[in-house]
Amino acid sequence: MKNQIKVMSFNLRLDGEWDGINRFRNRIPRIMEVIEKEDPDIIGFQEVTEYMRGVMRENLKGYTVVGCGRGKELNDEAMLIAFKHAECELIFLDNVWLSSTPRIFGSRYGGDQSGCPRMYTVARLKHKNIDTPFYFLNTHLDHEGENARYLGSTQLVQAISELNEKFVMTGDFNATPDSKEIKLITKSLEYRGAIDCTEDLGPTFHAFAKWPKEKWVKIDYIFTDGKKIDAYAVADIMEDGKFYSDHNAVVSIIEI
Repeated sequence: MKNQIKVMSFNLRLDGEWDGINRFRNRIPRIMEVIEKEDPDIIGFQEVTEYMRGVMRENLKGYTVVGCGRGKELNDEAMLIAFKHAECELIFLDNVWLSSTPRIFGSRYGGDQSGCPRMYTVARLKHKNIDTPFYFLNTHLDHEGENARYLGSTQLVQAISELNEKFVMTGDFNATPDSKEIKLITKSLEYRGAIDCTEDLGPTFHAFAKWPKEKWVKIDYIFTDGKKIDAYAVADIMEDGKFYSDHNAVVSIIEI
């Protein structure tokens, strides 16, 4: 449809042998099945290790995959962005660390932040069905530090406030909708008409169903100052003992 794009936020769950049958390398066919079925124009991935980056670049036919690792050597997990290269033109790309020194690779806020650096990847894209370019940001906030997440949200809001075109932001924010981190984003960007496309969705993190359902939480989001046409979470039903991830991928159709 004219002026519409289909966006996905997808935490792939890093590749760790401790996940047993649900280790990433065992879930690759399921992951590719989800992406092929949903057929999004643009995807924001989280928890993508170096090995996983190679797998995604090899298997995501028809997509250009961009982004780098969050570590000092640009290793470690990445917040990859994948877009259909037949639909989108990449105009600008940047990788920014969530810290007081955002241009220093692997930098952190410190304080209550975990040992993990955090960052966001941002692409300015021109979709063939949309008249003007827009920005696509993808991030993954800290899993331990509430203050670190709040500082990260503040930095993201500041970055978005400096954009003079529409934006879409995907990510695992490790924060529930009632948290101060998420409220900061929604309240601070109200002036742009920004919304949480996933506002009406239920829990998105199920931990491979190791937790009881009452402990499942919503921590995955798609924000935009475009118009939400639709949004949903992609059901993750166990097959042969495997899920496609420990998160549900979330999808939104957005009019820019």
